[in-house]
Amino acid sequence: MRLCAGGWPDGAAGLEFGSDAGGQSWGVDGVAAHPRCMVVPEPIPNVTCDGCAQVAEGAVFAAEAGASVGCCIHVSMLVSEACDGFFAARRPRKDSPHTTVAYRRDLAGVAGVFAAEVGRPVGELVLDELTPSSLRVAFGVFADGHARSSVSRAWSTWNQFLMFCVAEGWLAGNPMAAVARPRPTPLSPKPLRGEDTPERLLSAVAVGSGAVGSVGRVRDPWPERDLLVMALGLVAGLRSAEMRGLVVGSLVGRRGEQRLHVRGKGSRDRSIPVESVLVDIVDRYVASCRVRFPLARWGRSELLVRDRRGEPIGRGALEYLVSSCFRRAGLHDRVPRGASLHALRHTFATRLAEDGATASEIMVLLGHASLATSQNYIDATGREQRAAVASSRTYRALGDVVRPAD
Repeated sequence: MRLCAGGWPDGAAGLEFGSDAGGQSWGVDGVAAHPRCMVVPEPIPNVTCDGCAQVAEGAVFAAEAGASVGCCIHVSMLVSEACDGFFAARRPRKDSPHTTVAYRRDLAGVAGVFAAEVGRPVGELVLDELTPSSLRVAFGVFADGHARSSVSRAWSTWNQFLMFCVAEGWLAGNPMAAVARPRPTPLSPKPLRGEDTPERLLSAVAVGSGAVGSVGRVRDPWPERDLLVMALGLVAGLRSAEMRGLVVGSLVGRRGEQRLHVRGKGSRDRSIPVESVLVDIVDRYVASCRVRFPLARWGRSELLVRDRRGEPIGRGALEYLVSSCFRRAGLHDRVPRGASLHALRHTFATRLAEDGATASEIMVLLGHASLATSQNYIDATGREQRAAVASSRTYRALGDVVRPAD
């Protein structure tokens, strides 16, 4: 920790008190003291502040040489230390590892920009430097290189972090109120384009690369795995992390009543009903794995989806697998930009809405935290609006005019 009321010159590490402080010179390793700076490793005995009359651990007493101790300046915590405290305080919330990684990435991203702007390492930033004006500059630079959604998420993370700092008494107020936040972009589903696209994709993947119905070749086709991944997206609506987190024992229940147990976003578990055809796809995939990797273990706790070396598949490898399936099926032009694997999930939800599922049913099946998110799929299909228009009395009257009863 460190604090300086009048500048922090290179090498300064202490404060020289005047006669009211006993004429003592406080420093570190014999470095000359700066008249307005101090690092306090422990409480200073028998020294009080004329302003607040307190002696507190971690307080810095500053005065000009020869003057009385007239002010008590409390140590400003390092931003890195405050971040450690923030994450320690969140541990009882049981955040998912993905949430924690995202929070750390948002804090580090803006802090890195801030450090570059002030010309110091991130590890030397202190909380008192996080003023409204300095944060506005940092977020402005950060926004230049990131999408609207990323900036909005980073704003939310920093807002929570600084609110925590205020609650801990490390900051007097939260400066994020003075930092502009991007207006949220209306969420709209991004399903695969084309009415028959899912069927064509499944057919092309099932027959394997290089066969009729597919485009291009790979050296080692693995249609059992490719079909499993496509099916998990199109008939179960799994996210990337959910798919990678499946284990062999995630499929539970007796034949005809089986369900897929999924650890979802925010550590929210859900259970998705599955039909026997998906069970067969899983069984065939596991059988192919036993042939490909005869020495691998396939207990119920082992991760299900593997790469070509038999290791649990990574995020990038899974995205590449999905993109490759689209390309080999000749359907890459029907995938919304930036969607890829998530387009499978959106297609699952959109077809549920088109076939009459309610928003609450979609919410449960997809693991949404908000009913409004699920309602977006119904709104996108226009099913309710079409039903409302069709019920118009004027339409009925128009029909009587155009098609009068015989």
